[in-house]
Amino acid sequence: MKKTFLILGAVVIFMASFSKADLAKEKAVTAVATKHNNAFYQVSAGEKLINKSDCLGCHNKTNKIIGPAYIEVAKKYPNNEKSINYLADKIIKGGTGVWGTMPMTAHASLKKDDAKLMAKYILSLKKK
Repeated sequence: MKKTFLILGAVVIFMASFSKADLAKEKAVTAVATKHNNAFYQVSAGEKLINKSDCLGCHNKTNKIIGPAYIEVAKKYPNNEKSINYLADKIIKGGTGVWGTMPMTAHASLKKDDAKLMAKYILSLKKK
């Protein structure tokens, strides 16, 4: 009986020693990945606003859902102040007919400056 407890105790200690090493290694990998992500992936103010809004229900960065993909919008409009103002107004007032018959929902409570940040982000997706 003593031998069984001794062997069982040795097995438990042996198993515990492996889990601590794996946990320490996992924490180190997570820390490196987090540091790496912070250095290379910064989200713009416009993208943050889009992610917090209901835009993603109809739009996607690369694929058409209900409305056009953001990269398609960026291809259509030049990245200038006139386009930024036009798109900001579209975001606030909504509309239909530019990309088909499905109307875009108005976002009347959105501030003009925030809508402009969103439009700037979308236009920044244009490939050069």
